[in-house]
Amino acid sequence: MKLPLSNRLLTCCQFVHPGDRVADIGCDHGYLGIYLLKNGIASSVIASDVNESPLHSAVINAHKFGVQDQISFHLSDGLRNVPRDFDCLVCAGMGADTMISILEAAPWIRNPKYRLVLQCQSKRPELRKYLSAAGFSISRETLAKDGKFIYPVMEVSYAPGGTLAPWEYYITPQLLEDNSPLLPEFLARVIRGLEESAMGLSREGGEKYEAMSEILRHLQTLKGANP
Repeated sequence: MKLPLSNRLLTCCQFVHPGDRVADIGCDHGYLGIYLLKNGIASSVIASDVNESPLHSAVINAHKFGVQDQISFHLSDGLRNVPRDFDCLVCAGMGADTMISILEAAPWIRNPKYRLVLQCQSKRPELRKYLSAAGFSISRETLAKDGKFIYPVMEVSYAPGGTLAPWEYYITPQLLEDNSPLLPEFLARVIRGLEESAMGLSREGGEKYEAMSEILRHLQTLKGANP
């Protein structure tokens, strides 16, 4: 029986180290944790969700694939009711506001012993800005495509001291270093979105317009280097 796992979740799995104890926050159907166990990647999985219905589905799926003894299930708003004995946290399919609120409500996660794998659906520059300000450092970042959408997936850990320039909230040095085949298309999409926003600000000018124009100049330089 094949697991119906999307490309973006498969990409998240690639960031998990062999033998990791994984916490899947917002586990939904539970397929990510099941995949990690069925393929001998994770040693155990903590699966949590804020809603009972998806968590119940995850329990059923774990039994269906025979990994129920290696997964513990927790009804939890973010990390509030989740055990802390894990190595790698995976948080996928949420917007930046939700991810930020989860991390803010769990100050204990600011510890170098934890690795966080984050796949954010919206407001990614805001998430990267928050992570930088909160002392988290991006160690790796890549891209995954599902249908017409391209999703960044990043690995971060707590390592205060690093900073990002404003344009790096949109395209990080780690994303450039990864050099995914999807990078030129993703960069073009980011630039197109910013150009539309800048057009709306151009009538008034001011600091916001100047700041966005500066970001665009840097990203267009990157585009020239990644045709």
